Amino acid sequence: MEEIEKHGRIGLAAMRAGMDRKTARKYVRTGKLPSELRKPHIWRTREDPFAEDWATLVEMLEEAPELEATRLFDHLSGLKPEAHTAGQLRTLQRRIREWRAQRGPEREIFFPQAHRPGEAIQTDFTHATVLGVTICGESFDHQLCHSVLPFSNWEWATVCHSESMAALRRGVQSTLFRLGRVPEFHQTDNSTAATHDLRTGKRGFNEEYLAMMGHFGVKPRTIGVGEKEQNGDIEASHGVLKRRLAQHLLLRGNRDFESEEVYERWLWEKIEAANRLRQAKLAEELAVLAPVCGGSGVRIKVLFPSLTFRRAYDALTERLDAWKADIEYLRILHLAASTMESEVETALELVMDAGECPVADAVKRVVAPEKIEVPALEVPTVDLTSYDSLLVGDAGACP
Repeated sequence: MEEIEKHGRIGLAAMRAGMDRKTARKYVRTGKLPSELRKPHIWRTREDPFAEDWATLVEMLEEAPELEATRLFDHLSGLKPEAHTAGQLRTLQRRIREWRAQRGPEREIFFPQAHRPGEAIQTDFTHATVLGVTICGESFDHQLCHSVLPFSNWEWATVCHSESMAALRRGVQSTLFRLGRVPEFHQTDNSTAATHDLRTGKRGFNEEYLAMMGHFGVKPRTIGVGEKEQNGDIEASHGVLKRRLAQHLLLRGNRDFESEEVYERWLWEKIEAANRLRQAKLAEELAVLAPVCGGSGVRIKVLFPSLTFRRAYDALTERLDAWKADIEYLRILHLAASTMESEVETALELVMDAGECPVADAVKRVVAPEKIEVPALEVPTVDLTSYDSLLVGDAGACP
């Protein structure tokens, strides 16, 4: 257009612009630039590889919205291996994103909250039976006591069977000892593990929960009744954690574990791997967090050596008052430290399998049974003169 304005010669202008004379004449006639003449691309350039199965995929997504495009693609590829190639995965991912945006389930809105490093750690229970984990072939109905630092997203979780105070205590202790630091606040929802109804109609903290918070030097706080969005960080982290675990179970090839302890160790390995990716922001939190210490000044590095010890402690708290249960469990830990931990663990299993309360004396009887007294025996006097007869005879006859 600049060349046309200079000398009005289309041939020379087209040559200097590097285009055909007919193309230049078209632009001059319309008075528009090439970008202004370009029409949007609205037609399909290739056949939709998922047209035949899209209705089935939509039904699966409506029934289970959490299904990922990768798993659906693997499912289709298994049904029709000749109809799909790896390069079509991105197409399916795009189609599913569009479906979720237009017709997918409504998402619960969580208003963003500003978090400062080291301010709080959030703990909540989440059902994990949906993972389909089995123990020795038997379905494993369980929950996870899940804790998250909202600023860095560092997390930890322990296996439990109910939202009990014992499960919350174990989860919080395991988390804080693993982190090695404590925040200013520990936040929970209004679960019965930490709070209870008062006569005023409000929610107050249980004395046992307050004692635990005081032991670690952490301030307890909870969300407003019916205001679960205030716990939005941990609620969102539940879904992320379980989706990640589900993917790892698929990669593992099976969902069966030898024991609950083996399963929890596997769980911790996967959480540790995820936490390694959060080290940059975690470093900011660790710089302002206080070290873990108890009110008594004694730091317990290994409170639950294994799940068997944890089960034993839960059994003690169910049958004895809190003070007596703690004393009995400390005696069991002392026994494990002074003898063999593996033998004490076996003894705990035997005592609990027999339906007995695993008090220290019962465990000790299995680990170190009473010694049988050896009866006193009268040792006869040996007459050595009988050996003299061996010396009588021809000494030269001996070799």
